[in-house]
Amino acid sequence: MISDTTYIGRFAPSPSGPLHFGSLLAALASYLDAKANKGLWLLRMEDLDPAREPPEAAEQILRCLEQFSLHWDSEVLYQSHRLEAYAEALNDLQEQGLIYACDCTRQQIHAMGGVYDNRCRTRNDRVTGGALRVQTQNIQVSFEDRIQGEYSQDLLYQCGDFVLVRKDGLFAYQLAVVVDDAYQQITDIVRGFDLIESSPRQIYLQRCLNYPLPRYAHIPVAVNEEGQKLSKQHFADAINPQQASELLFKALSFLGQTPDPALAGASSTELLSWGIAHWDIQAVPKLANIPHESV
Repeated sequence: MISDTTYIGRFAPSPSGPLHFGSLLAALASYLDAKANKGLWLLRMEDLDPAREPPEAAEQILRCLEQFSLHWDSEVLYQSHRLEAYAEALNDLQEQGLIYACDCTRQQIHAMGGVYDNRCRTRNDRVTGGALRVQTQNIQVSFEDRIQGEYSQDLLYQCGDFVLVRKDGLFAYQLAVVVDDAYQQITDIVRGFDLIESSPRQIYLQRCLNYPLPRYAHIPVAVNEEGQKLSKQHFADAINPQQASELLFKALSFLGQTPDPALAGASSTELLSWGIAHWDIQAVPKLANIPHESV
């Protein structure tokens, strides 16, 4: 258990389609960690890319969470309503001289080995109409993940200057998530291992913007038979609320919580109550991924 009395966690889905089992894992782990620590569990809708967001997807996600008895503690925060806050944070970074434009293509970056080499940072010709990147430094950013242990990344050589505003003018995930975590006063972030590489970038931005640093915990990602993360992109099946009991029991087992077999078939509320009372984040497997069907 965390010793601090104040705990605020969150679940932040993207409304690009219905929730799948991987989404349920992230929602459940963040919910249980918040409630086991007598904290708040907030919900944020990461709806910054309208072209990828089917109509009614956000509302469908909210209904699904309610049907699984995963109830949030305050009104939902929609990123599409927060553009002014992101612009203010970007302006702060610009005033620090940390932002520059870049018109490099994905093909060019792929040719660099997948890590941007910051070439636009010192170009003599002025770039117009490109993405906006933030300058990184040759520093090691480390943090103690509550599940995976120490994680470290050299921002300059393992990441490079990263995008905060895309070429199409949309704010990028890295900026929006940092601004919103600070706004919602998030103390603890529990999410999938696929996002652990983003954490050093977010810590760097938090430091640049003088935001408090939350604690991080990254759960294993559920993968399909081909080893691909369960996602809408890989056509993961939507979870069926009529199977809430079965899926919650399976999710608890995936997270290493070994629910009593007698709870098989119990209601969502009963399973969540058991999960809160017995939650042990140290029992969560210290792995990057686990095959979905192995549980």
